[in-house]
Amino acid sequence: MAKLNSFRELKVYQKLKGLHLEVHRETLRSPKFETYELGSQVRRSSNSAPALIAEGWGSRHTNMYIEAINRALGEVRETQHHIDVAKDKMYLTEERFHELDSRYDECGRMLEGLHQSLSEWKGTTRTGKVVREERATYGGEPAQPAWTDAVAVTQNAEEDFPWTP
Repeated sequence: MAKLNSFRELKVYQKLKGLHLEVHRETLRSPKFETYELGSQVRRSSNSAPALIAEGWGSRHTNMYIEAINRALGEVRETQHHIDVAKDKMYLTEERFHELDSRYDECGRMLEGLHQSLSEWKGTTRTGKVVREERATYGGEPAQPAWTDAVAVTQNAEEDFPWTP
């Protein structure tokens, strides 16, 4: 198991970036009047998900990384909404819609798993509307382990999810 050195090595990032490129190509086939309407919306949301992962990784702060994963999940769901609308407008076939939608579902599960693993490791739990976080220790030792530990948790979470390029 090699250490992750970059967000580009994250399986979920690779999948989301690939999906963005596919969705972008699909939007180029839609009617011209949709270029700046639905096409623009779906291109931006599909690009935001992998971009947020990169941004969160680059922050080197675990809380910001977890928040970026959470926001990326929101962008995944927004993209699913847009491809659902594209299907209803008959810009995507049922088959193509289900293919893209299931792949976005898979990425959503990967992001949820990553979020859960990091939250458990950090001592933050989500149960319904209640969020519990560890208490900050001011003036003493840091309340959370180092960034390298967060990278290890990320790597373990990704290894638990079956994926083939």
